Amino acid sequence: MEGQVRGVISMMEREKNCREVVTQPTAIRSAVDGTVGLMVASNLEECVRLEIEQGHVPDHVIKEAVDLLVKSR
Repeated sequence: MEGQVRGVISMMEREKNCREVVTQPTAIRSAVDGTVGLMVASNLEECVRLEIEQGHVPDHVIKEAVDLLVKSR
């Protein structure tokens, strides 16, 4: 993602065609969305497992994960 952002900045500095530049942030956003999804999924799995091990119902951690995903959009 970092390389993609540097690429967009470079394209803008070189005054590349705006259509070429505009498509790049979409690719960056997709990469960020995928990363957020993986992070939340991993965290959710860990938190649900911990809640169950402690004898709790994991409803609140599931809601927190859903809220995180909604906020990331």
